[in-house]
Amino acid sequence: MTSLTLAGIVYLLAIREFFATPKFSRRVVVIGLVLAAVWHIGFLRLPPGADDDIHRYVWDGRLQRLGYNPYIVVPSDPAVNGLHTPETRKLNNPDLPSPYPAGAQLFFRAVTAIHESAFAMKVAFAFCEFAIVFVLLGALHCTRQSAHLVLAYAWNPLLAIEVAGSGHLDIVGALLLVVSAAALVRRWRATAAVALGLAIAVKFLPVVLLPLYWKRVRIRDAALAAVVVGLLYVPFLNRSFFNHGRIPIGSLGTYVQSFRFNGPVFAALDQMASPQLLVGLAVLVGLATATWQRIRSAAPEWSPDQFAWDLFAWPMAASLLCAPVVFPWYLLWLLPFLTSASTLLIIIWTVSIIPTYVMWHLRALGRPWGALPGWVMLLEYGCVAIAASVIALRGSAGRPRPNARRSREQ
Repeated sequence: MTSLTLAGIVYLLAIREFFATPKFSRRVVVIGLVLAAVWHIGFLRLPPGADDDIHRYVWDGRLQRLGYNPYIVVPSDPAVNGLHTPETRKLNNPDLPSPYPAGAQLFFRAVTAIHESAFAMKVAFAFCEFAIVFVLLGALHCTRQSAHLVLAYAWNPLLAIEVAGSGHLDIVGALLLVVSAAALVRRWRATAAVALGLAIAVKFLPVVLLPLYWKRVRIRDAALAAVVVGLLYVPFLNRSFFNHGRIPIGSLGTYVQSFRFNGPVFAALDQMASPQLLVGLAVLVGLATATWQRIRSAAPEWSPDQFAWDLFAWPMAASLLCAPVVFPWYLLWLLPFLTSASTLLIIIWTVSIIPTYVMWHLRALGRPWGALPGWVMLLEYGCVAIAASVIALRGSAGRPRPNARRSREQ
């Protein structure tokens, strides 16, 4: 925990230099990326935790290849005991079927078809992580921003911990979302729409970004994306769908109903409304933020000079803030879009969330999973609140008072 905290502090100091310096030499950027790669390789060699999600990924991919539906099969069912491997026996929540959308499922199947192991899954995620670097470099060049800003993504401690270390699916969705954003700025509308649809099919979080695409993609592009996402679900349709029209979602309903972690807004409202309503509120907050961002950037299409990466970060961050569960790896969706000082609060959040790992430390000591200690959430969200207050005070101090303006005019 101490080393992670130190890494976070060093990262924030580096961020200050990245945003204060107009341009670094290409050599510095290359060295920075090499250092990031070396650090990530070190994490890649670490074994994942005993009950990390990556074991579920391997199980879901294995099930599909054996002809089973991961939305129906319960891992702890004695009838499927013979389907397990030593790795898949470590998966968490074995009494629930898979909650992951169809795009994620097909990714699991593709990786396990190459090699069925948690390490292979981590390698695949690492490829996605490095692919984001190249897409981001091209997009920064297209928008006439300095290439060194890619280090704001590559050096974030969460990237090494949650991709190369634990191996989390969110990086696949983040890659598709970056591809979509890069296509949007180049006015490749069909590519932008389909990539967004695929990102939503990995996890549902980027659905809150739909207002940003309003009138920036054509109706036929949106229809194409909807068809592509629909086709992803075809392999998982079962009798309940044809009889009752139920979309295969596995244990997603149980996740919404029962899972809680590090969600202060949701916890404050939990006694006032149903979990389903509060999750809907979280989505609505994200959609409202994206709509406000869309109104602010009123141009029907972005030119390279007008494109702002932070427009993609804020709606997802707002939605996550209101979510019932805010695991550290959920913030992986935000990392590629934190390339300007306007996202400083989110950048601080990606570091202040590090103390939540104390829960995994306590779990390793044999303590049961439970609510986070109060000091952890106070530290995590208190740092963000203090930074927001400082930024607001500096902003108000920098604006001339009306009386002062009048006196100067007289």
